[in-house]
Amino acid sequence: MPSRNTEKTSRRSSKVSARRLTRKKSPRDTSRASRSTSSLSMRLLQPTRQPTRTMLPRSDPLGRPVFRRRRATASAPIGALLLVVSLAGGGCTPSAPPTTDGSSVPPASDPLVVYCSHDQLFSEPILARFTRKTGIAVRVRHDTEATKSLGLVNRLIREKSSRVCDVFWNNQVLGTTDLLTHDLLAEYKGSGWRRIPEVFKDPDGRWCGFAARLRVWIVNTEKLPATVESVERAVTARDLSRMAVARPLFGTTLTHYCLLWHADNGRTLRAQHVDRRRRGLIEVPGNATVKNLVARGTCDLGWTDTDDFFVGLDDGHPVGMLPIRLADGRTICMPNSVSIVKGTQRLSAARRLVDFLLSAETELALARSPSRQVPLGEIDEESLPAEVRRLRPWVADGAHLEELRTSRAACLAWLRTEYAR
Repeated sequence: MPSRNTEKTSRRSSKVSARRLTRKKSPRDTSRASRSTSSLSMRLLQPTRQPTRTMLPRSDPLGRPVFRRRRATASAPIGALLLVVSLAGGGCTPSAPPTTDGSSVPPASDPLVVYCSHDQLFSEPILARFTRKTGIAVRVRHDTEATKSLGLVNRLIREKSSRVCDVFWNNQVLGTTDLLTHDLLAEYKGSGWRRIPEVFKDPDGRWCGFAARLRVWIVNTEKLPATVESVERAVTARDLSRMAVARPLFGTTLTHYCLLWHADNGRTLRAQHVDRRRRGLIEVPGNATVKNLVARGTCDLGWTDTDDFFVGLDDGHPVGMLPIRLADGRTICMPNSVSIVKGTQRLSAARRLVDFLLSAETELALARSPSRQVPLGEIDEESLPAEVRRLRPWVADGAHLEELRTSRAACLAWLRTEYAR
């Protein structure tokens, strides 16, 4: 009997073991296995410490000792390569040195930062050509049509203690001269500066003009002839609701007003301004809007710049133009201006851009562009479009823009009071 019981017990144990071996895993078992596998994977993916020169004992995921040896064959070439790259200047870019006023300036290898108030449509091709020619990358900040150069001038003044800009390309001289009082512009008399006439540049090389526009009357020729007599009759009429100008708080209309102010410290200008507004003068945000109103026949005439006039002409609108002349007969000629911001760490690249913008190549490109800007330096007259050759005598009659420095502050203060009402 004992032997039979023992035999039954043995058979029962064998069946239980077989059932355990063939039993399917429960969800709980599967979950545990999954967590175990996931934990194992995470441990395998974790970075290991850098091995030393000696053999270091480690454990694999199952707890067995593993020995890893540092690869001596790879370390020497890599170290030598890093040394060579470092000596060749290809290592990490050094941190920016502080300026004299304590601000940090980006390293010279960064793109050249240009603040540009000239229309993006015309300035982008010029800057792209500079990059193709020199390999110097340029990062550009433009301004809006309404604020134009004044917005960028104020930005440069705000950034005086932490300067970002390297080169300021202004679409006129007004504003650039304001930066002189803040000691923000560096002196540079390069090849470009030397080819521009004295009247269009700072004698110390802190700014230089190039590629000018003019203030003009734009006239819808289906409404009235583009003659001095017809414009005079329209301006002196009792109703000025068919004439448009840009608000004179910004841009070239502010330059226009400042030159009018300079004649007699603003007495005539203030009287004319009040009278024209009383007679219904239309004031709009910018010169392009003036051009649109006249070109479409909404207004008969207005004040704008030559580049905006040519846009309307090229679009097929019936427009003509006449130069706006001051009381003494001088025209209002407004060159672009370029200057280097003092303290730049990209001085060599900045000088190359300045020389490029002041070159005959750039002036000719802007003359042949849709804006038809007038070269100031010596250039082959026959290479210029006929419309630009027509403008050259008007430029020669231009008022001296140095006068703006003494009149701008007073004129702008009056205008801000006038438009705050």
